[in-house]
Amino acid sequence: MTDEELYKKVHEIIYKNMCDGTLDNGMPYHFTKPSPGTYPFQFFWDTCFHVYIFTALGDHEMAKQHLQSLFSRQQDDGFVGHMIYWDTLRPGRITDIFQSKPTLKNLYKSHMTALIQPPLAAQATMRIYEASGDKGFLQEMVPKLKKYYDWIAKNRDFDGDGLITIITPYESGMDWKPTYDVALGMEPAKAGKKLFLKVTGVDFWNFIHNYNYKKIREKGKFLVKDAGFNTIYAQNLKALSLLCNELNDDESSKHYMDLSHKVANSICKVMYDDTDAAFYDVYGHDNKKIKVLTPTIFYPLILNEIDETIEQKVLKTHFFDYNEFNATYPIPSVAKNNASFNPDESLYLWRGPVWIINNWFMHRLLLKKGYPEEAQKLIDSIRQLIDKSGFREYYNPFTGEGHGAKEFTWAGLIIDMLEVQKQETVENTKV
Repeated sequence: MTDEELYKKVHEIIYKNMCDGTLDNGMPYHFTKPSPGTYPFQFFWDTCFHVYIFTALGDHEMAKQHLQSLFSRQQDDGFVGHMIYWDTLRPGRITDIFQSKPTLKNLYKSHMTALIQPPLAAQATMRIYEASGDKGFLQEMVPKLKKYYDWIAKNRDFDGDGLITIITPYESGMDWKPTYDVALGMEPAKAGKKLFLKVTGVDFWNFIHNYNYKKIREKGKFLVKDAGFNTIYAQNLKALSLLCNELNDDESSKHYMDLSHKVANSICKVMYDDTDAAFYDVYGHDNKKIKVLTPTIFYPLILNEIDETIEQKVLKTHFFDYNEFNATYPIPSVAKNNASFNPDESLYLWRGPVWIINNWFMHRLLLKKGYPEEAQKLIDSIRQLIDKSGFREYYNPFTGEGHGAKEFTWAGLIIDMLEVQKQETVENTKV
């Protein structure tokens, strides 16, 4: 598929999956379903991914509308849920009921879940501003972003170290990531009914306690500081600082930059294991390291606060290891030599197959760290996967067979990767 054909196909899918309307109370909405059948709702980080895709397509107005729709349901305290149901109230799975607060209104009115997702909104806003130069949009969004990130810092920094705790596996966006097995009292292995009941039990406990964070922290059924989630959080605090600076809000700009540094330094202090050369997720009240290798062990390397010697050590120890993340179609969502690794289709996601966002994230990281050839390989791999299996939710890292949802939008992030690659080429030419 040529670049032109690829852009055309991405355009076709993302517009076909788009929907808009108006609720009975007059509130409009406008979003793109990640997949028309499997995921019919507006998801937080999916919306942010779609912003990158729309800006790569040159449709800045559509990108703005999607982000505006996401934040139109923002609560007075700043909270925005990980999923907005809009006009489709029936959850995708019956257990999803436990992800919203137990109120009668949620049974018959449009609502959000009580969960969060990786907070990519500031970077998404930055992406729109860089592409469009629309300062009016910035003036509209920055106050909302400040309230949102203030809510996260106030309600989810349980230990005062700047790091955000997720209270269910579904908050990381990587639902069945095998590191969470350990936090649930299990050894990582092939997933089954026991794991399903454990995860559902966490959501049910949070539900019957009305998502009371004090009780959730005290009980400690599932308290995880995820390396990927917190890296994204640190990046977005920095992005928010830069956006505030664009509006001459120096006090806020300093506040969010200082908080970004705090989070990054805590990631290095709490999550890095020098012996294993990896940034691990940690869990519980005492931050126990979960020594399971997934792609998020690399995520913190993109932060400026991480020492260069650490960066090189982590990449050389794990990224290029044949037994771990080297595959025909990179990047497996857990190391190949882990007991939980399953490359095939399964109810239990993120336990072996390739998910495009890991390639998307690592592409930027590898370019930044001076690995242009490896970055290009990630683009080439996605091209091959699309050519072979189309736009699917995830792929087998050995055969390239597509699995999960069809007409899935995430593979469209390849065109953002291509835009970044073009920009990198231009910058190198200038030098």
